[in-house]
Amino acid sequence: MSEKTGWFQRWLLPGLAFKAVVIGGGYATGRELASYFLPSGPWGGLYAMLLSTVIWSTVCAVTFLFALRTSSQDYRTFFKNLLGRFWPVYEVAYLAALVVILAAFAAAAGAIAQAVFGLPPIAGALALMAMITLVAAWGNDSVERLFKWVSFLLYGTYAVFLTLSLLKFGDRISGAFATQTPSTGWAVGGLTYAGYNIIGAIIILPVTRHLTSRKDAVVAGLLAGPLAMAPAVLFFIVMAGFYPTIQRQVLPSDFLLGQLGLPAFRILFQVMIFAALLESGTGGVHAINERIAHAYQRGDERVFSKPMRLAVTVAILAGSVFVADRVGLVSLIANGYRWLSYVLLAIYVAPLLTYGLWRLSRPRLAAG
Repeated sequence: MSEKTGWFQRWLLPGLAFKAVVIGGGYATGRELASYFLPSGPWGGLYAMLLSTVIWSTVCAVTFLFALRTSSQDYRTFFKNLLGRFWPVYEVAYLAALVVILAAFAAAAGAIAQAVFGLPPIAGALALMAMITLVAAWGNDSVERLFKWVSFLLYGTYAVFLTLSLLKFGDRISGAFATQTPSTGWAVGGLTYAGYNIIGAIIILPVTRHLTSRKDAVVAGLLAGPLAMAPAVLFFIVMAGFYPTIQRQVLPSDFLLGQLGLPAFRILFQVMIFAALLESGTGGVHAINERIAHAYQRGDERVFSKPMRLAVTVAILAGSVFVADRVGLVSLIANGYRWLSYVLLAIYVAPLLTYGLWRLSRPRLAAG
């Protein structure tokens, strides 16, 4: 087995890529966790996270299987196989979703620049967009290296964050879990959060080119959920110590870092968040570029060049920065994301778990 098709690329890379897409502006900053999990209390939030993880793993496994059996390594090919002539419905929804998601990332980068460095929010947004442009323009290998190395930084930083927080205010955290009971709304929060983030399974289709068997697809899919949710669980446990006050914070991460009182670690953590925004945004733009590349290329005669990738990336990001500047992080997560969840459940998850599973059960797709 060559290095490019080793166990890391086949089993772990899809999950790390999925994590890279879903962590984004709201998860990394804690804003999504405050919006969808904390309203159910500490225990209810953990139940909701478990539900989201199960949904992610299930849908990712079926998505990877379907992609493998239909040779669908970009979302256009995938949805032509899943929805037939109705595949453009997803394209419209994805473009709208990408603008909303990238706008949330830009808003988060702007909030970090303002909170940590005292810069105008637009400065952080433009810096993020410039770095996404540089990475996305270089294609698959560049994007996959980003997913790999940022993952090491991210998991390590969250582990240190949890350790420092337990040492600093562990009594608050244990007290919150001892006194709070889950509300009855945790299932709605878990379903909604899983619903709009499951688009990540489609965004990362280019990395499924490493899968060689049904076993690879299933293992990679089942691991994707826990790999994506693990940092969120660590973060949420710390956030629970300041429930319900922390729900009102635009940047819960910066609020908690202020409570720790460690300026150097605060900067490191915000660098990690910026890196998470970078990999998430790059993944979303890369999916668009790969979709266009597959449709444009014809053997050696027509190749989707780096300048073309650059032009597409700049056009998408410019629109996203405009939306971010007009709407803001909290509104994007509270309103835009919720509607995305409903749309994606209807045009992707429901068809995949019905018609998609039926197609996978047919001998000509099940073989090989």
